[in-house]
Amino acid sequence: MKIAPWAMLLAAASWVTAPAEEPARPTRLGSHDAAYASDGSLRPWTSWTDALAREMAWYQRCPSDHGYPRFVTLTFMDGAFQPIAGRSDFIPATQDGLGIISYLKYYQFTGRSHPEFLRTARLMADFLLREAVTPNDGKYPRFPRSTGHRGVFPQPPDCGSQDDHPFEIQPDKGGLVGFALMELAGETGDQAYAEAARQIARRLVANMRTGDHDHSPWPFRVDYRSGRARGEVSGNMTYILRLFDRLLARGDREFSEPRSALWRWIHDCQLPDAGRDGRLWVQFFEDHHNETNRTAWAPLALAAYILEERERLSPTWQTDARSLIEFVNRNFVRTRFGVAVCGEQDEDFDPWGGINSTWGAVLARYTAATGSPEYRHRAEQALTFCLYAIDDDGCPRDSLVNPQRGGWQEDAHTDKVHNIVDALVACPEWGRPSGAAAK
Repeated sequence: MKIAPWAMLLAAASWVTAPAEEPARPTRLGSHDAAYASDGSLRPWTSWTDALAREMAWYQRCPSDHGYPRFVTLTFMDGAFQPIAGRSDFIPATQDGLGIISYLKYYQFTGRSHPEFLRTARLMADFLLREAVTPNDGKYPRFPRSTGHRGVFPQPPDCGSQDDHPFEIQPDKGGLVGFALMELAGETGDQAYAEAARQIARRLVANMRTGDHDHSPWPFRVDYRSGRARGEVSGNMTYILRLFDRLLARGDREFSEPRSALWRWIHDCQLPDAGRDGRLWVQFFEDHHNETNRTAWAPLALAAYILEERERLSPTWQTDARSLIEFVNRNFVRTRFGVAVCGEQDEDFDPWGGINSTWGAVLARYTAATGSPEYRHRAEQALTFCLYAIDDDGCPRDSLVNPQRGGWQEDAHTDKVHNIVDALVACPEWGRPSGAAAK
């Protein structure tokens, strides 16, 4: 669980409150003077594109370790590019898999005019494939590691940390890495990345099971040696689906039936569960193990997929996407500093940068896909909230409520950049130099 040193100091602030019970809006947010419009809406401290450019430039100044940018090799880093004492645990698959996606999207968003961002994406992929995979044996050989330890090259066979046991991996994280590698192969033409992704997909297929209302097609955690499961439901099946889609698009027909079986489970079992108690939307985060802990991340990931693929999916795509969004809104959205923001999971309602930007981006994409203004204002406000966590020099915080620079690099950076880019593509007016956003 993400318990920062400052958490107890903030407990008295009553974060989870109705808007009417909140204290007056603060005059400062992060390191910036807070700006508000006449209607009380939060206004950007600088343009979205400028804030994002500052952050990307800050990370280009990050020192290297063993040939990789330091933030690629550790999860907890402060505002001086130094490891945070006492936190050697590391989440390579999620952090760097999403980092590849973020750096590719930003590289493309900026007109492919900054090759340094593509180089960083390749270094993330190389790190994952060379330094953070299981040994070449067992049920999941050469499979991406969900957790590990900073400063170890390569990660040892028993490197599990956080809530993973020493020899455990999380199958859904392998799907995330595999999809990211396919995207990188598509951009660079380097088929070695596509081949690595195919091998990940083959390991997933070899260990796939029949999903039902009590089991996802893969468990949340498995011992990579024996395949012994821990956690019968893994809520994030979307990136495995994306991986199969990309492989099928390049002609790998061996993934046709596994993809169909996975989609049947998502469509017939998981999607309807968003309208009920959410028992199939549990477990995504590496530092939690409660098998009833629902997350916002997994349903939002599926909503984003449905919005992207709407033309070839069910004609009920809009209803399906809205059902997922409303599941998140009912269970995880709270008001902070006068802004509706999204928390991660039942066990953590804090508006970390990854989940809050994910929510805002999905709302923006729904707005663009449907033409409905229903979620537009909330999307713009949530993402503006995220961008206040970036300091003038570009150093981000993992959450606006964290008084310290840096923190979890997934939340500070790698699971945020791709969401801001997606929102800017969906609603390009939000990137105007004035920071003005149409309402």
